[in-house]
Amino acid sequence: MTETTEVYRPFTAQLSNVYLTILALFCFKLFIRITLNLLTHFYIIKGNHKEAARISAEFYDNGQGHGNKCVDALIAWAVDVDYEIPHMGTPLYSACRCKEFFCARKLLDGGANVQRGANLETPLHAAAQKDCISIVKLLLEFGADVNARNLEYKRPVEVAPPGSLTEGFLLIYEATPRSLRQLCRQRIRESLGRSRLHLLSNLPLPKAMKNFLQYR
Repeated sequence: MTETTEVYRPFTAQLSNVYLTILALFCFKLFIRITLNLLTHFYIIKGNHKEAARISAEFYDNGQGHGNKCVDALIAWAVDVDYEIPHMGTPLYSACRCKEFFCARKLLDGGANVQRGANLETPLHAAAQKDCISIVKLLLEFGADVNARNLEYKRPVEVAPPGSLTEGFLLIYEATPRSLRQLCRQRIRESLGRSRLHLLSNLPLPKAMKNFLQYR
């Protein structure tokens, strides 16, 4: 009897871990759904932009610290990283507006469209407007169009604060031809498709090539 108990104990422990994992995932998905419902209620139905902005800020605080794990989990579960909330834009656009570099990086690594923001306003417009040069460089490295125009027909350099580091950097960038190295990397990533970018680390390629394709 004792031997039988010893044999089945590991399986029982594993089964318990499975149930705990399912419960944790259920709670996490419930949290995401509640957050989106609150945003919809306060912003779209009630028109309470301040309350929606507060909830959104709390949600996008997940871009820091433990929140990176949340972004990883969402990407792993094949959630649409380009989902656009009306009047708020895509997660990448919101991360750029909030100057959340690491959240923006995670989203781009997960295949977020570098051009999709809010209507014709691109994430690059948002980063330039906030004078966040680190995110501006990140977006350009991932292939953002420096000549994209918003609803006011303005390029990112034209929405950057006058005399700022971002404005100066974008002016120089516009006048500099793209390197063959950068163009090749962008072309390979486009051929793979955004939905498969998270599988790059599993390809049978040399580590240096994987790092190159993953901007590392």
